[in-house]
Amino acid sequence: MTAANDNLPILMSPKDAARETSLSRQLLTLMSRQGQFPLPVKLGERRQAYVRAEVIGWMKDRIAARARAAA
Repeated sequence: MTAANDNLPILMSPKDAARETSLSRQLLTLMSRQGQFPLPVKLGERRQAYVRAEVIGWMKDRIAARARAAA
């Protein structure tokens, strides 16, 4: 799902995911637990990250839902 010229990392920090979605890290955590946002990958005892492609896909789904609702 990654373009050949895409040199962005596969994972993104919760801070980066929050910035990309314009939602708070706390809300993303809550939404993940409720199945409304992709689950993060546990990297260590106190470190987690989101899969960039899943976050981008989630945003694209929100945009598509908006278009369907307007139709």
